[in-house]
Amino acid sequence: MQKYILISVAILFNFVLSAQTGRTFFSLNGEWEFEQTDKAFPPKKFTRKIPVPGLVHLAKPKIDEYHKFFKRPDGSQMEEQYNFLNRDYTPKYNWYRKTIEISSSESGREAFISIKKSQYVTQIFVNGIDVGSSVECYTPIEFPVTHALKYGQANEILIKTGDRAWLPSHTPGSIDKEKVHYLSGIWDDVELSFTGRLRAHKALMLPSVANKNITAKIMIRSLYPPQMLFADQMFDSCFMQIDVHEQKSNKKIASKKITASVKRDNLTEISTIIPLDDFRCWNPDDPFMYKAIITVYDGKSKSDVKEINFAMRDFGKQGKHFTLNGEKIYLRGSNITLQRFFEDPECSDLAWNKEWVTKLMSELPRRAHWNTMRICVGTVPDFWYDIADQAGIMLQNEWFYWQNHGWNDQTRTEFYNWVWSDGNHPSIVIWDAINENWDDYIGNTLIPELKILDPTRIWDTGYMTGDEMANDEMDEPHPYRALTLMHPKELNDYFEANPYNLGKLDEWSGFEGILNAASPQLVNEYGWIWLWRDGSPSKLTVNNYNFFLGEEATPEQRRELQAYWLQLETEWLRCERSLAGVLAFCHLTNNYGFTGDWFIDNIKDLKPAPVFQWFQHAFSPTAVFINLTDERYTKHIEAHKPGESLIFNLIGINDNKFHTNGNIRLQIFDSKGNSIYSDSMKIKINAFGKTFVPVQLKLPDKEGAYLLTAEYSDETITKPVISRRYLKVGDKNTNFEYYNLKPL
Repeated sequence: MQKYILISVAILFNFVLSAQTGRTFFSLNGEWEFEQTDKAFPPKKFTRKIPVPGLVHLAKPKIDEYHKFFKRPDGSQMEEQYNFLNRDYTPKYNWYRKTIEISSSESGREAFISIKKSQYVTQIFVNGIDVGSSVECYTPIEFPVTHALKYGQANEILIKTGDRAWLPSHTPGSIDKEKVHYLSGIWDDVELSFTGRLRAHKALMLPSVANKNITAKIMIRSLYPPQMLFADQMFDSCFMQIDVHEQKSNKKIASKKITASVKRDNLTEISTIIPLDDFRCWNPDDPFMYKAIITVYDGKSKSDVKEINFAMRDFGKQGKHFTLNGEKIYLRGSNITLQRFFEDPECSDLAWNKEWVTKLMSELPRRAHWNTMRICVGTVPDFWYDIADQAGIMLQNEWFYWQNHGWNDQTRTEFYNWVWSDGNHPSIVIWDAINENWDDYIGNTLIPELKILDPTRIWDTGYMTGDEMANDEMDEPHPYRALTLMHPKELNDYFEANPYNLGKLDEWSGFEGILNAASPQLVNEYGWIWLWRDGSPSKLTVNNYNFFLGEEATPEQRRELQAYWLQLETEWLRCERSLAGVLAFCHLTNNYGFTGDWFIDNIKDLKPAPVFQWFQHAFSPTAVFINLTDERYTKHIEAHKPGESLIFNLIGINDNKFHTNGNIRLQIFDSKGNSIYSDSMKIKINAFGKTFVPVQLKLPDKEGAYLLTAEYSDETITKPVISRRYLKVGDKNTNFEYYNLKPL
């Protein structure tokens, strides 16, 4: 009884606090009762507790087949993909229950229950009454519950979520051939709210920096009964006021009043333009935020108030490059596959830990000079986007759509809801409909419709290009080098016939289509050199590591190869100035999956692997890279003769809109780390430019393994940016030992 009273007091306090806003609401987040059943009947008793938001793996005591969802393999074995239909667990129904008391002061108002994200197939009961169900997993679901509530007394809320196995065929997405298990549950915020009969159901604040205005699109939900008899009223007059404030200072900068006619028991979309005289643009260096307060009046009574956070920013394209607020910008970053991370035995509740997510999404990307993240094969909880908004991190926001799945009508419904629900986040600059696939309906019918709803962003459609789409706004090439699933002997034969010059920055054989494309090319995957956090190869890279290092290689040796490989491939991609952006794959994923991320040890600590340290150099906005093929890991390069001349180019690049003047220091280190050669030179790199610096130097007279480095510095960076290449001098069959330089 004491616990029950505490809940009631908290709810009443929230009502009082919000009484002047037109909408009263309170969060249903927190601890719920929980149970699983084999059949679609509620359990007779609840024996577990579970946090909301979260997924079913967070239930305590643990769900019965927990160990099947979170297997820790003894070692890594080569595996190319997984068929979801080969399930090794028993699909269950998941039941959440919470009892609350609602103040009698809310009687007479319209009540809604909202769940931002819940998977898979969600059904809600209030006091035994079925108030609605939904198959949507990545967009908010909302149901009216006024008819089911009891005021001044206890109310039971019961929510059922199903297993991925029961998601109907018509739902779009939710298949990933590099996932094994799909956890269900309520994985974003849950809320109960009360308004008058005219409710601001959805709202989009669409900015235009170029036109100095905001287009406000508001969907009004009328809760008046529909016309039942001839001459009954069908429409009502709705008055709205929209006030725009700076988010932090609360300073009002604009206001607009509008009147519209809304249809009873229906949704009515209203659009208006709000001019702005003076404002600050959102960008990675100044993520300035605004808020819009939308007040809805029913006659003279305040019926609802909805607050929307947004920002003033334009994102578009010009030629083969993207623009932010009218200026050219290069995208640099990585990927997050949260749905895969949910399979990680160490994922726990980290996805809902704001401190942890802030470090992942803001602090670490900034350290690596990343300004962009791709939310890959599946969306994230809403507060992740809030963090990106505040951090100035741009996002390519991708639907959970890889293998073809879903029917056109449902895809249209969910994609429209997706844009309405996420479209106020300035961090989202690209809507990404599909990963590595094609769909004519999405590319040529649905996206043109959605561009009318939201013209402020670019759309990506997987591997569809201008050959398949009437309006191809961008492409996402995945130039994996040395991509192969062959065994080491086959690899040796393959590389003899197709040598890969790792580190040669101007070699684009086989990828000419990327260079010749007319649309912006955003490389958001490359590498194929993944490791698990203990230094073991991932499922897709076992044979690659065995070929380059042998089966007895240590975790340290693999991490060194990975860091070097990805540094050189990042340099290769960034030197091609026609690319609109470069995003490495992958910043976060399942530790025991087909790929891997850039961390070691327990993921809760977010301890970066060596590759991340070298990304800080390879992704520097200004840098100088060495244009030479690696001589340590590639097996086709002849060793140099002692004392011979080495002739090559240094390539300077600049992602800034201003030119830079910098200094380069060249050094050669022997296998012990002693500097045996040093030289300095100056370089000017034009805005968004690329500069070649020819170099000729004399190699050491002594046979051995050497490391060549180029350290670049200028006034825009805090520490030197290092590019490196391993060199062989002498007999190529000699078993050389190399100096492994630690990044600054």
